[in-house]
Amino acid sequence: MAWADTTRAGREPEGLAHASIPYQQALRAFFRRRADGHEIDDLIQEVLLRLHNRRNGGEVTNLSSFIFQTATNVLLDRRRRDTVRRRGAHCELEEIHHPLDELSPDRILQAKQEAAVALEALNELSARTRAAFILVRFEGMSYKATAAQLGISVSAVEKHVTKALRFVSIRLQEFDERQPTPARLFR
Repeated sequence: MAWADTTRAGREPEGLAHASIPYQQALRAFFRRRADGHEIDDLIQEVLLRLHNRRNGGEVTNLSSFIFQTATNVLLDRRRRDTVRRRGAHCELEEIHHPLDELSPDRILQAKQEAAVALEALNELSARTRAAFILVRFEGMSYKATAAQLGISVSAVEKHVTKALRFVSIRLQEFDERQPTPARLFR
């Protein structure tokens, strides 16, 4: 590039971006050594955008240095942003490592049996304990609203729900222990 073209490009924002086009391969090589491959095109685009939007009017005497200093700044800004966002900590989940839990007929049968055991256990509870548990766990009511509806204290609701959870949990554990070993693998 001729010296006159470089100085004209340094004074005109559009000219600067246009004059940087021959540097794209060099920018690609620059970023290839410093960034992930999937980010290279975005980084080059950011450099060209910054060169295009440059409005301070200062003259650029060494276009190559200016372009690569801009590229370095883009890279540093991206790394700062990634650090804040913790983008680097993201890991992709692959099905090999996290297989889908398919609903086999055996698993469906086991779930139905467990639901029957839980329902049977709930029916063995006192009416007040069962009501408190159902209102909180199935109806989604708060402890305070449940207490008001049942005419008992919030503390009493907490105790009833805890008692119900413990009782149902014990019954499910007993059921699970009576099952053959393969059925336990689903839990």
